[in-house]
Amino acid sequence: MAAPSRDEQLLKSGRVSMFVSQQLQAVDTLFAHQIGDDYLVVPIRDDDRLFRAKLSLSETSAGPRPTKFRLKQGSSEEPRQPDEFVEIARRADRIRISEQTSAAKRAELLEMLAGYQLDDKAKAVRTCRYCASEGRYSPVTTETAVKDDRDWICRDCARQELERQLSFSGGVTGAAKERLEELMMEVQDLQRIVNLLKGQLDPDLTKFDTISATTDEVDLAPVDSLDLHDDLQGLLEDRFDTLLPVQSLAVENGLLESAAHRAADDASGSDPRAGWQDQLVVSATATGKTLVGELAGIDRALKGKGKLLFLVPLVALANQKHEDFEDEYGHLVDVSIRVGASRIADSGNRFDPHADVIVGTYEGIDHALRTGKDMGDIGTVVIDEVHTLKEADRGHRLDGLISRLKYATEQRASERSGYDGAQWVYLSATVGNPEHLGKALEATVIEFEERPVPIERHVTFADGQEKVRVANKLVKREFDTKSSKGYRGQTIIFTNSRRRCHEISRKLEYDAAPYHAGLDYRRRKTVEQKFGDQELAAVVTTAALAAGVDFPASQVVFDTLAMGIEWLSVQEFHQMLGRAGRPDYHDEGKVYVLVEPDTTYHNSMEGTEDEIAFKLLKGEMEPVTTPYDEGAAIEETLANVTVGGRDAKRLNDRMLGDVPTKHAIGKLLEYDFIDGFEPTPLGRVVTEHFLDPDEAFALLDGIRKDATPFDLIADIELRDQDL
Repeated sequence: MAAPSRDEQLLKSGRVSMFVSQQLQAVDTLFAHQIGDDYLVVPIRDDDRLFRAKLSLSETSAGPRPTKFRLKQGSSEEPRQPDEFVEIARRADRIRISEQTSAAKRAELLEMLAGYQLDDKAKAVRTCRYCASEGRYSPVTTETAVKDDRDWICRDCARQELERQLSFSGGVTGAAKERLEELMMEVQDLQRIVNLLKGQLDPDLTKFDTISATTDEVDLAPVDSLDLHDDLQGLLEDRFDTLLPVQSLAVENGLLESAAHRAADDASGSDPRAGWQDQLVVSATATGKTLVGELAGIDRALKGKGKLLFLVPLVALANQKHEDFEDEYGHLVDVSIRVGASRIADSGNRFDPHADVIVGTYEGIDHALRTGKDMGDIGTVVIDEVHTLKEADRGHRLDGLISRLKYATEQRASERSGYDGAQWVYLSATVGNPEHLGKALEATVIEFEERPVPIERHVTFADGQEKVRVANKLVKREFDTKSSKGYRGQTIIFTNSRRRCHEISRKLEYDAAPYHAGLDYRRRKTVEQKFGDQELAAVVTTAALAAGVDFPASQVVFDTLAMGIEWLSVQEFHQMLGRAGRPDYHDEGKVYVLVEPDTTYHNSMEGTEDEIAFKLLKGEMEPVTTPYDEGAAIEETLANVTVGGRDAKRLNDRMLGDVPTKHAIGKLLEYDFIDGFEPTPLGRVVTEHFLDPDEAFALLDGIRKDATPFDLIADIELRDQDL
């Protein structure tokens, strides 16, 4: 009869249970980890945990020995013979003790194993603390682990712990979560990511990317080679030796051609306007594109070929450009301005329709067209910030204005000998697919991709109140730094409401000022002058207003990514961040996007700020197209009937957006806004005050109910308040 096996002997003696004997045919690793005064032990075979148990040691005359051994099954514990642990240890190929086990407890465990001649199998290893406490053997190295406080954890546990921290911060999802996980794995430090969520400025973590400074090779046009009016030629030669690259490209592509060239083209049967082609100029902020429009417009005005209209989307920009023209060209030309005090009342103050240069808002000039004002011969039309065409609320008005103004100049050219129409120059820093827009506008595209200084873009996370503290730190740090050109760093902070402008500017420690359309011209001008004189560390402004205002800032901070109750578009975002860094002032620009996780600013907004942030940072600019809903189609068609009469369909057809003319005409007749192809008295009031049908009927309703004029105006203005 064969001798009983060791297992049979152990079972018979009661020192090992049937369960343990069946489980322990082979054990790859026995893992031990301190839990209080005891040890969690886990036998592992083929990467599978066989079971979890708790081991207690007691001091004996022979040294520390197992005194309690309990299998853990859920929340319960099943007592086993202490000798079972020894047998498990004997069968294990190796014994591993977590480094999180204290030195004293490691020494105790090793001394116990030595008493059974098992210490040669044992070794202390660095393991994931979270895995160890759950009975999982997860060895880590400094190359694969993530630091958590003074300990190291595995990547899976680091992801779980980050997710737990993100839930405390309001919930971060999508691209933002991926970005934070990516950063955590890159720096291998969970606490640094958690600190980032609390608004700490760790430049290695906040930095998203750098938009490099780029320089295109362009042959610069010498100023003395230009065929300009003598007065303008002399002025430019006193200021520059050569044009900047984008200006040189515009000249090279026919911006300034002599009458002789035009006559030659005409004699050959080609388009007589080809010598001064319309141009769409797309180039980054501070590359000099504005001078392209000025060169064409001032030259033609001085040569008696018609006045210059320089059109911008906002009153603040019009005021600034008016002053710039007065300063630079006021001794050569008469300069006037055309803006409206509001959509309801337009006093036309300071407007001289016979001036050589008229600076105006889109609506200011459109109002002149809608009310039949004669502005004389228009030689050049410059549309600044032409990407406004894609804005849902205002794009259709610019689209309509361009069509109506082209119609007006073409009609005048057909009726008046010696006047050959207007040249059009469209300017933008941010246009997706400029070739598409250029074709739609029938303009030659001048695209210059140079960025004068690099822009470093950063993202950090903070709630609404914490954002102010972060912005304060950024403003102070920037203003305390001087560029190699000797200028202090200054900051533009973009936010989404006038109230927030004042709130932030009050809480900044260094001198700062709010800047928005609710301030009168004098106060805005004071802010601009103080900023230009480096007396202010920051301006806090609404996104809608300061996208194009010329503040020479080195840093842009986004307090929110909203414009009113809408998220910024990629174009708007790029336009605003492009304000950071000027070549004559700064060595680089900085942009900080302050993101509040899981936040929206109106219940109509889709997505959250953390999701939008990375869409904007990674997004490509969409082509500029003009959206039309029914109200916009009716408003523009009514304006086109007012200006063009029976030619209204032709005006509609030449606009960028798809306008359902037949439907719009039907609605205008139904609403009693037109009679045939003439506006009714009601229709004329509606179009002169830029009312959409809903607003018009709200006013009529109020009048019928004897509402006060103040209530009527307040209701309309509050429906669509200009930020």
